[in-house]
Amino acid sequence: MQTLTVTSKGQITVRKEVLKHLGVRPGDKILLDLAPDGNVVLKAAPQKRHGIEVIFGILHDPNQAPLTIEEMNRVIADGWAGKR
Repeated sequence: MQTLTVTSKGQITVRKEVLKHLGVRPGDKILLDLAPDGNVVLKAAPQKRHGIEVIFGILHDPNQAPLTIEEMNRVIADGWAGKR
């Protein structure tokens, strides 16, 4: 068990080991639930990730067949040639 000190502003600092255990990174949120017995439950909040993986498939039209590699290469070459 770890002991935390409360500042004059009523804040505490949670140690890195605890944050690592929760899987929390800078900018993430933490949920704190007050239990009826006077204890608290601390857990990581579900995170909305904003990385590149979020946009995969966002422009896909389900009514249109996916492009072949050859079609993709043609579009890329046309773009570099200034045709698009």
